[in-house]
Amino acid sequence: MRIAVFSAQPYDKTYLEQENQHLGHELVYFDLLLNATTAEMCKQFDAVCVFVNDDLSAPVLQKLKDQGVRYIALRCAGFNNVDLLAAKALQLPVVRVPAYSPEAVAEHTIALILTLNRKTHRAFNRVRERNFALNGLLGFNLHGKTVGLVGTGQIGLATAKILKGFGCQLLAHDPYPNEEFLTLDGHYVSLETLYQQSDIISLHCPLTEESHHLINQHAIEAMKPGVMLINTSRGGLVDTPALITGLKNRKISALGLDVYEQESQLFFHDHSGEIIDDELFERLLTFPNVMITGHQGFFTEEALSQISSTTLNNLEQLAKGENCANELTQAID
Repeated sequence: MRIAVFSAQPYDKTYLEQENQHLGHELVYFDLLLNATTAEMCKQFDAVCVFVNDDLSAPVLQKLKDQGVRYIALRCAGFNNVDLLAAKALQLPVVRVPAYSPEAVAEHTIALILTLNRKTHRAFNRVRERNFALNGLLGFNLHGKTVGLVGTGQIGLATAKILKGFGCQLLAHDPYPNEEFLTLDGHYVSLETLYQQSDIISLHCPLTEESHHLINQHAIEAMKPGVMLINTSRGGLVDTPALITGLKNRKISALGLDVYEQESQLFFHDHSGEIIDDELFERLLTFPNVMITGHQGFFTEEALSQISSTTLNNLEQLAKGENCANELTQAID
Protein backbone atom coordinates (compact mmCIF):
# COMPACT_ATOMS: atom_id res chain seq x y z
CA MET A 1 0.00 0.00 0.00
CA ARG A 2 0.89 3.64 -0.41
CA ILE A 3 0.39 5.30 2.97
CA ALA A 4 0.40 9.03 3.79
CA VAL A 5 1.69 9.59 7.33
CA PHE A 6 0.54 12.93 8.75
CA SER A 7 1.87 14.81 11.80
CA ALA A 8 5.05 12.82 11.26
CA GLN A 9 8.05 13.46 13.46
CA PRO A 10 11.53 11.98 12.99
CA TYR A 11 10.85 9.35 15.66
CA ASP A 12 7.66 8.28 13.85
CA LYS A 13 9.68 7.64 10.71
CA THR A 14 12.34 5.68 12.62
CA TYR A 15 9.91 3.25 14.23
CA LEU A 16 7.51 2.93 11.30
CA GLU A 17 10.40 2.16 8.95
CA GLN A 18 11.67 -0.52 11.34
CA GLU A 19 8.28 -2.21 11.37
CA ASN A 20 7.79 -1.78 7.63
CA GLN A 21 10.96 -3.63 6.67
CA HIS A 22 9.14 -6.96 6.33
CA LEU A 23 5.94 -5.47 4.89
CA GLY A 24 7.21 -3.30 2.05
CA HIS A 25 4.59 -0.55 2.07
CA GLU A 26 5.42 2.84 0.60
CA LEU A 27 5.34 5.32 3.46
CA VAL A 28 5.29 9.03 2.62
CA TYR A 29 5.74 11.39 5.57
CA PHE A 30 4.18 14.83 6.08
CA ASP A 31 4.95 16.95 9.13
CA LEU A 32 1.67 18.79 8.51
CA LEU A 33 -1.62 18.22 10.28
CA LEU A 34 -4.29 16.49 8.25
CA ASN A 35 -7.15 18.90 7.63
CA ALA A 36 -9.47 20.01 4.84
CA THR A 37 -6.59 21.70 3.01
CA THR A 38 -3.91 19.02 3.33
CA ALA A 39 -6.40 16.26 2.46
CA GLU A 40 -5.95 17.41 -1.14
CA MET A 41 -2.43 15.90 -0.98
CA CYS A 42 -3.77 12.37 -0.56
CA LYS A 43 -4.49 11.52 -4.17
CA GLN A 44 -3.15 8.09 -5.14
CA PHE A 45 -2.72 7.04 -1.52
CA ASP A 46 -4.43 3.88 -0.28
CA ALA A 47 -4.40 4.92 3.36
CA VAL A 48 -3.71 7.80 5.69
CA CYS A 49 -1.99 7.34 9.04
CA VAL A 50 -2.79 10.06 11.56
CA PHE A 51 -2.22 11.12 15.17
CA VAL A 52 -4.16 12.79 17.99
CA ASN A 53 -4.46 16.31 16.57
CA ASP A 54 -5.28 15.51 12.96
CA ASP A 55 -8.74 16.49 11.73
CA LEU A 56 -10.95 13.61 10.62
CA SER A 57 -14.25 15.46 10.55
CA ALA A 58 -16.89 14.65 7.95
CA PRO A 59 -15.66 17.21 5.35
CA VAL A 60 -12.08 15.91 5.61
CA LEU A 61 -13.21 12.31 5.33
CA GLN A 62 -15.24 13.17 2.25
CA LYS A 63 -12.17 14.73 0.64
CA LEU A 64 -10.09 11.68 1.46
CA LYS A 65 -12.72 9.45 -0.10
CA ASP A 66 -12.81 11.63 -3.20
CA GLN A 67 -9.02 11.30 -3.46
CA GLY A 68 -9.29 7.51 -3.49
CA VAL A 69 -8.20 6.82 0.10
CA ARG A 70 -9.55 3.50 1.33
CA TYR A 71 -8.37 3.19 4.92
CA ILE A 72 -7.82 5.43 7.98
CA ALA A 73 -5.22 4.32 10.54
CA LEU A 74 -4.90 6.08 13.88
CA ARG A 75 -1.56 5.58 15.59
CA CYS A 76 -3.14 6.34 18.97
CA ALA A 77 -5.89 5.04 21.23
CA GLY A 78 -8.17 8.10 21.33
CA PHE A 79 -10.54 8.78 18.46
CA ASN A 80 -12.41 11.92 19.52
CA ASN A 81 -11.04 13.66 16.41
CA VAL A 82 -12.84 11.22 14.07
CA ASP A 83 -16.42 11.44 12.82
CA LEU A 84 -17.07 7.72 12.93
CA LEU A 85 -20.60 7.96 11.58
CA ALA A 86 -19.34 9.82 8.53
CA ALA A 87 -16.54 7.28 8.07
CA LYS A 88 -19.06 4.44 8.25
CA ALA A 89 -21.31 6.12 5.68
CA LEU A 90 -18.35 6.64 3.35
CA GLN A 91 -17.22 3.03 3.85
CA LEU A 92 -13.87 4.15 5.18
CA PRO A 93 -12.65 1.65 7.81
CA VAL A 94 -10.99 3.34 10.79
CA VAL A 95 -8.50 1.39 12.89
CA ARG A 96 -6.64 2.45 16.01
CA VAL A 97 -4.04 1.31 18.55
CA PRO A 98 -6.16 0.61 21.65
CA ALA A 99 -3.25 -0.28 23.91
CA TYR A 100 0.42 0.57 23.71
CA SER A 101 2.59 0.22 26.77
CA PRO A 102 0.08 1.62 29.29
CA GLU A 103 2.98 1.72 31.72
CA ALA A 104 4.52 4.54 29.66
CA VAL A 105 1.67 6.96 30.40
CA ALA A 106 1.23 5.64 33.94
CA GLU A 107 4.89 6.24 34.75
CA HIS A 108 4.71 9.75 33.28
CA THR A 109 1.70 10.40 35.50
CA ILE A 110 3.75 9.40 38.53
CA ALA A 111 6.63 11.57 37.33
CA LEU A 112 4.33 14.60 37.28
CA ILE A 113 2.99 13.79 40.75
CA LEU A 114 6.45 13.36 42.26
CA THR A 115 7.91 16.41 40.56
CA LEU A 116 5.06 18.68 41.62
CA ASN A 117 5.07 17.32 45.15
CA ARG A 118 8.81 17.36 45.89
CA LYS A 119 9.50 20.28 43.51
CA THR A 120 12.52 18.56 42.02
CA HIS A 121 12.40 20.83 38.94
CA ARG A 122 12.90 23.87 41.17
CA ALA A 123 15.55 22.11 43.27
CA PHE A 124 17.49 21.23 40.10
CA ASN A 125 17.67 24.89 39.08
CA ARG A 126 18.60 26.02 42.59
CA VAL A 127 21.52 23.65 42.93
CA ARG A 128 22.88 24.67 39.53
CA GLU A 129 22.94 28.22 40.91
CA ARG A 130 24.72 26.91 44.07
CA ASN A 131 21.61 27.61 46.13
CA PHE A 132 21.05 24.80 48.63
CA ALA A 133 18.26 26.40 50.68
CA LEU A 134 15.23 24.15 51.21
CA ASN A 135 12.67 26.90 51.83
CA GLY A 136 9.81 26.58 49.37
CA LEU A 137 10.54 22.95 48.51
CA LEU A 138 8.40 21.29 51.19
CA GLY A 139 6.41 18.29 49.98
CA PHE A 140 4.32 15.54 51.56
CA ASN A 141 4.47 11.76 51.86
CA LEU A 142 2.52 9.95 49.18
CA HIS A 143 2.16 7.06 51.61
CA GLY A 144 -1.32 7.15 53.11
CA LYS A 145 -2.70 9.76 50.71
CA THR A 146 -5.97 9.14 48.87
CA VAL A 147 -5.71 9.15 45.08
CA GLY A 148 -8.79 9.30 42.89
CA LEU A 149 -8.51 7.81 39.41
CA VAL A 150 -11.13 8.79 36.85
CA GLY A 151 -10.97 5.79 34.54
CA THR A 152 -9.52 2.35 35.26
CA GLY A 153 -8.74 1.05 31.81
CA GLN A 154 -5.27 -0.25 31.06
CA ILE A 155 -3.52 3.07 31.80
CA GLY A 156 -5.59 3.83 34.88
CA LEU A 157 -4.97 0.33 36.20
CA ALA A 158 -1.21 0.59 35.55
CA THR A 159 -1.21 3.89 37.45
CA ALA A 160 -3.14 2.32 40.32
CA LYS A 161 -0.60 -0.49 40.63
CA ILE A 162 2.27 1.99 40.99
CA LEU A 163 0.37 4.11 43.51
CA LYS A 164 -0.49 0.99 45.50
CA GLY A 165 3.26 0.43 45.84
CA PHE A 166 3.60 3.89 47.36
CA GLY A 167 1.03 2.97 49.99
CA CYS A 168 -1.76 5.18 48.65
CA GLN A 169 -5.47 4.67 49.28
CA LEU A 170 -7.16 4.15 45.91
CA LEU A 171 -10.54 5.46 44.80
CA ALA A 172 -11.88 5.33 41.26
CA HIS A 173 -14.82 6.21 39.11
CA ASP A 174 -15.57 4.28 35.92
CA PRO A 175 -18.87 3.23 34.33
CA TYR A 176 -17.16 -0.08 33.50
CA PRO A 177 -15.53 -1.33 36.73
CA ASN A 178 -12.32 -3.31 36.43
CA GLU A 179 -12.15 -6.37 38.68
CA GLU A 180 -8.36 -6.14 38.81
CA PHE A 181 -8.63 -2.68 40.39
CA LEU A 182 -10.61 -4.21 43.25
CA THR A 183 -7.78 -6.69 43.93
CA LEU A 184 -5.59 -3.65 44.74
CA ASP A 185 -8.01 -2.79 47.58
CA GLY A 186 -9.37 -0.03 45.38
CA HIS A 187 -12.90 1.26 45.81
CA TYR A 188 -15.30 2.51 43.15
CA VAL A 189 -17.22 5.61 44.21
CA SER A 190 -19.30 8.36 42.66
CA LEU A 191 -17.54 11.32 41.08
CA GLU A 192 -18.75 13.57 43.88
CA THR A 193 -17.27 11.26 46.51
CA LEU A 194 -14.02 10.99 44.57
CA TYR A 195 -13.78 14.78 44.36
CA GLN A 196 -14.52 15.22 48.07
CA GLN A 197 -12.11 12.60 49.41
CA SER A 198 -9.10 12.60 47.06
CA ASP A 199 -5.84 14.37 47.85
CA ILE A 200 -4.71 13.72 44.27
CA ILE A 201 -6.97 13.28 41.24
CA SER A 202 -5.65 11.77 38.01
CA LEU A 203 -7.61 11.52 34.76
CA HIS A 204 -7.41 8.37 32.64
CA CYS A 205 -10.62 8.41 30.61
CA PRO A 206 -11.43 8.99 26.93
CA LEU A 207 -12.78 12.29 25.64
CA THR A 208 -16.43 11.96 24.67
CA GLU A 209 -19.41 14.29 24.58
CA GLU A 210 -20.22 13.18 28.12
CA SER A 211 -16.70 13.67 29.50
CA HIS A 212 -15.99 17.00 27.76
CA HIS A 213 -15.04 19.52 30.48
CA LEU A 214 -15.63 16.88 33.13
CA ILE A 215 -13.39 18.98 35.34
CA ASN A 216 -15.22 22.29 35.46
CA GLN A 217 -15.96 24.96 38.05
CA HIS A 218 -18.56 22.81 39.80
CA ALA A 219 -16.22 19.82 39.97
CA ILE A 220 -13.34 21.89 41.34
CA GLU A 221 -15.57 23.47 43.97
CA ALA A 222 -16.46 19.95 45.16
CA MET A 223 -12.79 18.94 45.59
CA LYS A 224 -10.75 19.00 48.78
CA PRO A 225 -8.86 22.26 49.41
CA GLY A 226 -5.29 21.88 48.17
CA VAL A 227 -6.02 19.04 45.74
CA MET A 228 -3.39 18.02 43.19
CA LEU A 229 -4.85 17.49 39.71
CA ILE A 230 -3.16 15.49 36.92
CA ASN A 231 -4.32 15.07 33.31
CA THR A 232 -2.42 12.76 30.96
CA SER A 233 -5.47 11.76 28.90
CA ARG A 234 -7.09 14.42 26.70
CA GLY A 235 -7.05 18.20 27.05
CA GLY A 236 -10.78 18.57 26.52
CA LEU A 237 -11.50 16.76 29.78
CA VAL A 238 -10.77 19.97 31.68
CA ASP A 239 -12.12 23.50 31.39
CA THR A 240 -8.96 25.65 31.33
CA PRO A 241 -10.54 28.89 32.69
CA ALA A 242 -11.93 26.86 35.61
CA LEU A 243 -8.43 25.48 36.27
CA ILE A 244 -6.99 28.99 36.36
CA THR A 245 -9.67 30.09 38.82
CA GLY A 246 -8.96 27.04 40.98
CA LEU A 247 -5.26 27.86 41.00
CA LYS A 248 -5.84 31.52 41.81
CA ASN A 249 -8.11 30.78 44.77
CA ARG A 250 -5.68 28.06 46.01
CA LYS A 251 -8.26 25.26 45.72
CA ILE A 252 -5.79 23.49 43.40
CA SER A 253 -2.37 23.29 45.05
CA ALA A 254 -0.63 21.68 42.07
CA LEU A 255 -1.54 20.99 38.46
CA GLY A 256 0.18 18.60 36.07
CA LEU A 257 -0.83 18.55 32.40
CA ASP A 258 0.55 16.44 29.58
CA VAL A 259 -2.34 17.49 27.33
CA TYR A 260 -4.09 20.76 26.56
CA GLU A 261 -7.41 21.41 24.88
CA GLN A 262 -5.93 23.72 22.23
CA GLU A 263 -2.70 21.79 21.84
CA SER A 264 -3.02 21.06 18.12
CA GLN A 265 -1.32 24.33 17.16
CA LEU A 266 1.31 24.08 19.90
CA PHE A 267 2.51 20.61 20.75
CA PHE A 268 5.06 18.51 18.83
CA HIS A 269 6.73 21.61 17.33
CA ASP A 270 9.39 24.11 18.45
CA HIS A 271 7.85 27.53 19.15
CA SER A 272 10.74 28.82 21.26
CA GLY A 273 11.41 31.70 18.87
CA GLU A 274 7.78 32.72 18.54
CA ILE A 275 5.16 34.62 20.49
CA ILE A 276 2.35 32.29 21.55
CA ASP A 277 -1.02 33.98 21.18
CA ASP A 278 -2.90 31.55 23.42
CA GLU A 279 -3.50 33.68 26.51
CA LEU A 280 -4.91 30.82 28.59
CA PHE A 281 -1.86 28.64 27.96
CA GLU A 282 0.46 31.53 28.72
CA ARG A 283 -1.43 32.22 31.96
CA LEU A 284 -0.99 28.61 33.06
CA LEU A 285 2.76 28.94 32.57
CA THR A 286 2.91 31.82 35.06
CA PHE A 287 1.96 29.62 38.03
CA PRO A 288 4.91 28.13 39.95
CA ASN A 289 2.80 25.10 40.93
CA VAL A 290 1.90 24.10 37.36
CA MET A 291 3.91 21.65 35.28
CA ILE A 292 3.09 21.16 31.60
CA THR A 293 4.69 18.61 29.30
CA GLY A 294 3.97 18.48 25.58
CA HIS A 295 1.96 15.26 25.21
CA GLN A 296 5.03 13.29 26.21
CA GLY A 297 3.41 10.54 28.25
CA PHE A 298 3.42 7.95 25.45
CA PHE A 299 7.00 8.74 24.44
CA THR A 300 9.02 5.64 25.24
CA GLU A 301 10.89 3.21 23.01
CA GLU A 302 8.51 0.41 23.90
CA ALA A 303 5.39 2.44 23.18
CA LEU A 304 6.61 3.76 19.83
CA SER A 305 7.53 0.26 18.73
CA GLN A 306 4.12 -1.11 19.71
CA ILE A 307 2.28 1.78 18.08
CA SER A 308 4.12 1.29 14.79
CA SER A 309 3.69 -2.47 14.81
CA THR A 310 -0.04 -2.38 15.59
CA THR A 311 -0.72 0.45 13.12
CA LEU A 312 0.86 -1.34 10.17
CA ASN A 313 -0.59 -4.71 11.14
CA ASN A 314 -4.05 -3.11 11.28
CA LEU A 315 -3.63 -1.84 7.72
CA GLU A 316 -2.25 -5.19 6.61
CA GLN A 317 -5.37 -6.93 7.88
CA LEU A 318 -7.67 -4.45 6.15
CA ALA A 319 -5.80 -4.80 2.85
CA LYS A 320 -6.15 -8.59 3.01
CA GLY A 321 -9.87 -8.33 3.75
CA GLU A 322 -9.41 -9.86 7.18
CA ASN A 323 -11.36 -8.95 10.28
CA CYS A 324 -9.42 -6.41 12.35
CA ALA A 325 -10.18 -6.36 16.07
CA ASN A 326 -9.01 -2.75 16.25
CA GLU A 327 -11.50 -1.40 13.71
CA LEU A 328 -13.72 1.28 15.19
CA THR A 329 -16.29 1.53 12.41
CA GLN A 330 -17.35 -2.11 12.89
CA ALA A 331 -18.88 -1.23 16.24
CA ILE A 332 -21.32 1.34 14.77
CA ASP A 333 -24.86 0.10 14.16
